[in-house]
Amino acid sequence: MNVSDFEFISDLLKKRSGLALTKEKAYLMESRLNPVARKWSFAGFDELVKAIRAGSNEELLVDVTEAMTTNESFFFRDQKPFDQFRDLVLPHMLEHRAGAKTIRIWSAACSSGQEPYTLAMLLKENSAKLAGWRIEIIATDLSKEILTKAEAGLYSQFEVQRGLPISLLVKYFKQVGERWQISEEIRHMVKFKSFNLLGSPAALGKFDIVFCRNVLIYFDPPTKGQVLAGMADLMPNDGFLYLGGAETVLGTTDRFQLMQGQRGVYQLSTSAMAANPVKAVG
Repeated sequence: MNVSDFEFISDLLKKRSGLALTKEKAYLMESRLNPVARKWSFAGFDELVKAIRAGSNEELLVDVTEAMTTNESFFFRDQKPFDQFRDLVLPHMLEHRAGAKTIRIWSAACSSGQEPYTLAMLLKENSAKLAGWRIEIIATDLSKEILTKAEAGLYSQFEVQRGLPISLLVKYFKQVGERWQISEEIRHMVKFKSFNLLGSPAALGKFDIVFCRNVLIYFDPPTKGQVLAGMADLMPNDGFLYLGGAETVLGTTDRFQLMQGQRGVYQLSTSAMAANPVKAVG
């Protein structure tokens, strides 16, 4: 791969998805786009780039973008964020949303659906406390192909073994051939939508809780700031933002601050939380 081709595809991906690739990621670009080249019957990566330069159709550009932006996910990834959700965030919502009895959650860049389904299972496990409540989980991703997989809720043996407790596998999944399908009840708790994080999220509505984990690491600082500003505009003063363990808002935005005593959980940088402190359970 020559430098010109790498920079051309990098610029294309940056404009379409926000993905910022360094030259050290050239191997990743080639390995992920070679299957796209084969799908379109090109001889290889070089011919694929030539076709794009010549003004290829939107379908090809979508395939290229999705191949580079689709990332793996698994149930209860890193575990700690979901413990915080159960022991810290959910009790706060139960107390401070008791009047409206409504909670809206956004799983941004949800990939194949394990994150929003994990949240749905946790909420189902606490259904007695949530009787009469209206809970919405909106899960979005840029890739329509991966959203189709997420909506089906079908996972391989390897996928369900990564982080999913056996008790929840038995309770909420059924075996379909060599794969496992999450129950219809859990699938109906999540609404999947195609959404590009570079766009305005206003149409998605307001959210009490936003999960945007392991996404910002692929963006440059200006794009991170743009995405975080859009999320801040959708959240109440006592809302919660989850980022990945390797992500931070430091040097990117002053709209959020790390929640005191916690890791990976952020709140809006306002004095509102002083009046509505969030306390851990136990």
